[in-house]
This record gives sequence, structure tokens and C-alpha cells, in this order.
Amino acid sequence: MARIAGVDLPKNKRGEIALTYIYGIGRSTAQYILTKSGIDFDKKAVEWNDDEQAAIRNIITGEFKVEGQLRSEVQMNIKRLMDIACYRGLRHRKGLPLRGQRTRTNSRTRKGKRKTVAGKKKAAKK
Repeated sequence: MARIAGVDLPKNKRGEIALTYIYGIGRSTAQYILTKSGIDFDKKAVEWNDDEQAAIRNIITGEFKVEGQLRSEVQMNIKRLMDIACYRGLRHRKGLPLRGQRTRTNSRTRKGKRKTVAGKKKAAKK
């Protein structure tokens, strides 16, 4: 089993797909890494030898921010937005969508479970 950047890669998947299990590496980045290290995209992760794994590790550590380092950078960026109190920072603080989505309906993922507020009572007719 290949272990790269602190992540156990799935054995039976193609190398191109297996690398996407690392946070911060998508399909195009995985293809770039495999091309640079001279490994076929269709070769499964379990078939990589030690030299190929070392080449992949060297490319990832040398050129990309992945896993913990990338997660902490993203969190720092969000914290910076909240500290300077820009629009996006305020939306993060309130737990609302950031990118212009409507909030009257939908956006349940960001807002959480519904908190029902009782409606007005109708005035009694005389």
C-alpha cells in the first residue's frame, strides 16, 4: 500500500484516481505529477515500485501544499477575512452562504436545521 503525504492511497485504483485521495490534489494535478514522474496513468497504485513512489513523494513535497499545510492556510485565509470584517468575512461569521446564493429558501447546509418562528395570529372578526 502506498502512503504519500500521510494518506493511505487505495490499492486497486488507477494512479490518476488514487492521488486525488490526497487533500489538495485533483485530477489535473494528479496527471501532472504522474507525467513528471514518468508513470502511466492507468498503472494501479499497488503496482508502483519504491522508486516510483519516491518520485511522486518528491514532486508533491517540492511543488505543492497538501493536507495539513493546505488546510491550515485555508483556515488562515478565512480568519483573515473575518478579522478585516469584509463582506465575505461577515458571511463566514454568520454562517451564511458567501457567493450570492439566495437565503430566503434553500441554503440549509450553511444555516443548519430550521428554527421555526411562530407566525402572527389573525385578528378575530367582530
